[in-house]
Amino acid sequence: MPAEKIKILFVCTINRMRSATAHKIYERGDRFEVKSAGTDTSASVVISSDLLVWADSIVVMERHHRNFIRKSYPEIYNNKKTCCLYIPDDYDYMQPELINILEYKFEDVFKRGLI
Repeated sequence: MPAEKIKILFVCTINRMRSATAHKIYERGDRFEVKSAGTDTSASVVISSDLLVWADSIVVMERHHRNFIRKSYPEIYNNKKTCCLYIPDDYDYMQPELINILEYKFEDVFKRGLI
C-alpha cells in the first residue's frame, strides 16, 4: 500500500500566481496532496480555518503571509509546521523562473524536514 501523502497548503496573496503555480506543479505527484489559497479577500481561494486544519504543513511565499496566519488563526498556527519560501510577488502564473525557484526552495525545505 502506498505511503499516505503529506497534505501541503501553499499560500500567497491572491492565489493566482505563486501558490497557484506551486499547486499546479505538485498536484500530480506521489508525495503530496496539495491545495492553495490566498490571504486577500479577492483571492481565487481565500484562506480559511478548514483549509489550514486540512493541511499537515503550510508553505507561505512571504513573511507577511505567515504573520497573517499567526494573527488570524493563532491556535492552528501554533500546531502546524509553517515554512516560508521567501518568494516575492514578481512572477506570472507558470513562469519558468517561478517554477524553477519554487521547485528548488520547496524541495530544499522538504529535504531538511521543515515541512
